[in-house]
Amino acid sequence: MNSPQYPHPGPYEAPRHTAPAPPVPAPPVAPPRKTSRAKAWVTHGAAACVALLIGTGIGSGGEADADSTAAAPAKPGPTVTVTVTETAEAAPAPAVTKTVTAKPKATKAPGPASSFGGDGEYLVGEDIAAGTYKTAGGDGLFGCYWARLEDASGEFDAIIANNNLDGPGRVTVKKGEYFQTQGCQDWKKAG
Repeated sequence: MNSPQYPHPGPYEAPRHTAPAPPVPAPPVAPPRKTSRAKAWVTHGAAACVALLIGTGIGSGGEADADSTAAAPAKPGPTVTVTVTETAEAAPAPAVTKTVTAKPKATKAPGPASSFGGDGEYLVGEDIAAGTYKTAGGDGLFGCYWARLEDASGEFDAIIANNNLDGPGRVTVKKGEYFQTQGCQDWKKAG
């Protein structure tokens, strides 16, 4: 079989390994420059002097009498030119009325009441605060009835304590109980 002839580069030469190039040293780092306080004072002082000179020039550049201008000889010195730009007053803008609806501030939910009146059944800790309450007695002919209840079931077994008052009275209620009152004047927290 005839094989195509390819030019042969010659005898095999192994690649030459050369030593790595020496590292290039990093350029020297300049120390951070400290700002000079003296330089800042000089800069600010010079700016203040220039402002003072300009202000003096503006202040003395007012209108003078014709007689005093003619009599005073011109003084040689630096010339200060001040350019004043005048702006025309703009016509007042028409009044715009904007209606804003004020939202009431969120108020903290009131806690349980410390006084109450009228017939009803109140949950202690939610409707009324726990503690001792007093009343002046009944508000009609039939006297004042109160009851401390375990729950609002209406069952006879739910009564913890009760009483009929002919005059003033006190009762202590605890959180989680129900307090029932009928025919009594206002109850006010006494302690």
